[in-house]
Amino acid sequence: MVSRDQGVSQKLVIQVLAGGISHERDISLKSARRVADALTEQGATVIMREPDADLLGHIQTDRPDVIWPVLHGASGEDGALRDVLALCGVPFVGATADAARLAWDKPTAKTLVLLAGIQTPKSITLPKTAFKELNAESVMGLILESMTLPLVVKPARSGSAQGATVVREKRDLAQAMIDAYVYCDVAIIEKFIDGVELAVSVIDLGEGAIALPAVEIEAINGDFGFEARYHAGETNYFVPARLDAAVADAAAAIAVQVHQLLGLRHMSRIDMIVDADQNIWFLEANVQPGLTDTSLLPMGILAAGHSLGETYHSIAVAAHKNRG
Repeated sequence: MVSRDQGVSQKLVIQVLAGGISHERDISLKSARRVADALTEQGATVIMREPDADLLGHIQTDRPDVIWPVLHGASGEDGALRDVLALCGVPFVGATADAARLAWDKPTAKTLVLLAGIQTPKSITLPKTAFKELNAESVMGLILESMTLPLVVKPARSGSAQGATVVREKRDLAQAMIDAYVYCDVAIIEKFIDGVELAVSVIDLGEGAIALPAVEIEAINGDFGFEARYHAGETNYFVPARLDAAVADAAAAIAVQVHQLLGLRHMSRIDMIVDADQNIWFLEANVQPGLTDTSLLPMGILAAGHSLGETYHSIAVAAHKNRG
């Protein structure tokens, strides 16, 4: 996985973008610090910047060889910033703006994946305006008549499980809708799939996308929400996942297929569920996976036998050479 261009990577000036104004600002700062430290240890010059009003000026004065947007939430994953970075002419790590928009919008990603023949849980997409205008009580009644509990309600565009709720009782649906709309004006109501939760990260350094070992997620309280994701001791992780070899291979193949289908670059994380019958269900694709101490992509890198520093350098080199 390590790039042959190690000598080149050691000379790179890499501008790492961190923070932003999304609900996931703190996670971005933690992820970026880990990336910056790993790149610095490998010999790169790293400059950390905020994606603020001074960013374009900083790009001109810093003269980076590569920009690495370690930004979670809309500020880094909805494609807008990536469109601006493309105009600057500096290579950047991660998805293009067009690919980011496809993956960031969960209903769009689910539709494309379903059309490609990959299973994804049945769902409906409901903008807040329609929810109100069509009478919220009536809409919820229809949902509960048409879809069997439990259900998952989550924002159509958000990350880190913020605003996501597993609804097991009818009375809880209204609050779940309110919680989802806090983070996005569009919500997804999705059939809950009981099974083994997986995260399969994909790396592409210019020689083809490969899946890293799957991470199996076992939340101690049964819900892999925000607290469980970013607080040590809240979740058990098994890397590689405790799967039959055939199922593990199938999950890896699906992750690579989704990564390519959505046009993602350099790295992504594909979240899935394996049910009791060994069926694999696509949940969502992550444009900028978390890179904190408890994040899943770094676990996959280490389980594959690679160091974080060398892998992150290889990603930066791939971006510098416009590969991946």
